[in-house]
Amino acid sequence: MKKVISVRFKASGKAYYFDPTGFDVKEGDYVVVETARGTECGEVVAGPRDVPDSQVSRELKPIQRMADSVDVRRMEKNRADEKAAFELCNERIAAHKLEMKLVEAEYNLDRSKILFYFTADGRVDFRELVKDLAGALHTRIELRQIGVRDESKMKGGLGICGQPFCCSRFLKDFQPVSIKMAKEQGLSLNPAKISGACGRLMCCLSYEHKAYEYLNSITPMNGSVVRTPDGEGVVIEANPVSGMLKVRFASEALAPKYYKRSECVYLRGGKRAPKAPDPDQP
Repeated sequence: MKKVISVRFKASGKAYYFDPTGFDVKEGDYVVVETARGTECGEVVAGPRDVPDSQVSRELKPIQRMADSVDVRRMEKNRADEKAAFELCNERIAAHKLEMKLVEAEYNLDRSKILFYFTADGRVDFRELVKDLAGALHTRIELRQIGVRDESKMKGGLGICGQPFCCSRFLKDFQPVSIKMAKEQGLSLNPAKISGACGRLMCCLSYEHKAYEYLNSITPMNGSVVRTPDGEGVVIEANPVSGMLKVRFASEALAPKYYKRSECVYLRGGKRAPKAPDPDQP
């Protein structure tokens, strides 16, 4: 177990773990910490608590100090100035006719650097843009190209489910998502229905993939011949989640009938994957 606090640097941003050792920190305080972007000031959104080692992916960085009123005012000024820097950068991008989309601008606490995030379809030669911005902003300029999923994670928003984006709420890393996952869950393959705001396949397709994979492997699919309490028949409709099968019999005297999966014995034919391991078994 490790003692951690959660620190957030922007109102709708992700919270990060830091080591509070040596400081009396509580929720609502502001602290100064060292991040990959440099020195930053952030708000403590969750006070000290113990979390399992498995939830901490790397060595925790310690708090440098508790933020004072000067640090907080500087942070607030930086947030306001970032908007002006963002507009300036967009103007210069247009002036240099660069094929790139600006996503966000971030000053570090001491304003020794400003970081611009952008998306682009390919490589962009922004050397002249950097010189232009450095002359206007009088600080170190860094441009970083990110993917469209990272853009959604940074900007946030609401998904088609009505909930805030998973990537901006709790996802730490993007997991591979494939069209096969949508097929196995019986979802429409219409891109508009299975794609997120970023234009990529929705991350949530992977959440229940293993469960569907297992259920599909033990469920006789359409075209399978099965033995039922009323005799042999062909599956014409299968619902892996409910475990219900609609079976049609050769005899016209018997109308198609629904059976539980446990009442049917698979015989041959159809689409049926090899039995997967039971997720409930160790």
